[in-house]
Formats: sequence, C-alpha cells, structure tokens
Amino acid sequence: MKSTKKRSSFSMQETDEAEEENEGLSDRQKQIREGGAVVTKNRKHTIQCLTVIGQIEGHYVAPSQNKTTKYEHVIPQIVSVEEDPNIDGLLMILNTVGGVEAGLAIAELVAGMRKPTVSLVLGGGHSIGVPLAVAAKHSFIAPSASMTIHPVRMSGLMLGVPQTLEYFQRMQDRITNFVTANSGISYERFMQLAMNTQELVMDVGTVLDGDEAVAEGLIDTLGSLHDAMDCLDKMIATEKNKQRAKPRKGKKSL
Repeated sequence: MKSTKKRSSFSMQETDEAEEENEGLSDRQKQIREGGAVVTKNRKHTIQCLTVIGQIEGHYVAPSQNKTTKYEHVIPQIVSVEEDPNIDGLLMILNTVGGVEAGLAIAELVAGMRKPTVSLVLGGGHSIGVPLAVAAKHSFIAPSASMTIHPVRMSGLMLGVPQTLEYFQRMQDRITNFVTANSGISYERFMQLAMNTQELVMDVGTVLDGDEAVAEGLIDTLGSLHDAMDCLDKMIATEKNKQRAKPRKGKKSL
C-alpha cells in the first residue's frame, strides 16, 4: 500500500515538473518536444518536418528506457499535412530500429499522400524503417547511415503451430510487396538480402551502408539534409506549376 502511494506521488510530481517546464517553452519548442515535428517556412514554401526516432510504439507500450515514436502522434500529423493548404510538403527524417505493424501503417499513409514527400535516413533505417524510407516520393540516405533488412520475427511466447508460421509469411509478403512497389529493388533480391545467413552473427539478414542501399535500388539518392531540402523544394515548385496550368472551370452562361 505504501509503495503504491509512493509511486503515485512520484508520478504526480513528474507531471507537475513537466508542466512547469512546458510553460517556459515557445509554441515551436512544445511542438518539437511533444510531437517530434516542426513547420518551417522560407521565401518559397512551407514544409513540415517529421522525425521517426527509436522504436515505433504501436499497440503495446515500450519499456520506459526505450526511445520511442508513438504512432498515434505521427498519424494525425500526416493527415494534417495532407489536408492543410498552408503546408506544401513533408520532410521525414528517420533513425529507427523498427516496429512492424505501427511502422507499416505510417508508411502506407505517407505513400498515399498527394503532396510532395521526401525521406532522409540518418544513422539507421532498420527493419520497418526500410518501408518508411521508400514510402516517400523520393528517398535519401546519408553516406554514414545504414539499413538492416531481415525477415519478420517475434520474441516471447508464441504458439508453435503451422498457422503461426503462415501468419509470419503473410506479414513478410505484405512488407516485401510494399517495399518493392515503392522502390527499385526486386522481390527476389529483397528476400535474398533478408534471408542472408552469412553476415549477422546472431541474426538473419543484411546490413546495407548508404551507398550500397542506393546501388541495390532500395534508396533513390545518397545525400544529406540540404540535398533532401533542395529536392523537396523542386518537387513543390513542380506541383505548384501543375496546379497553375490546370484550366479553371468558369461559370456557365445562361
């Protein structure tokens, strides 16, 4: 009973401290701290920058020591970018270790956007970070970054029956089909990299450095932040020119 009271008092104290810290922050600082995103403006365009860092937290809460990105925070931001007429495009910066179904949900949303989208892999785009990277209309990877391709797996208790293995295979097919549909790598080559047993000591799969990811057709371009921003600016300008070129519907005369 005493331990329960102590935990509740500590949590209340932490909440009060967080609220006090938030009071001294600007709106932009609060946006970065709470959602990992910020809206930037220059002379030409307005861009939303979205970060996906650490493990993507979906149906289950990750341990408190893990750095996570919560998909219930990311999904509304993507919808907002798509529907807000004042935002011209999305820059998605990735340094993630995975999170299968939550990450795939985010990737599907990004792939379905009409507005210009660019992704940039920094550090690592591992596991479900691969579909997230290729979901954008143009993808970049930093020269020092890497991507790990491996098959779907699960830790913990599970039923050792054929249906479980079939479920894993179907999930793997969903991921592989998404990646190959949104990049230049073939289904066969992606599965060959994922099932490689000669590279990782304690796992199955392949680690690709930045230039290797581009050579495999997984990522479009090797580059850094200014390359990604320049590309997004050009895509936005092209899209705006298309909109201006569309004939406007006039009122019918009686």
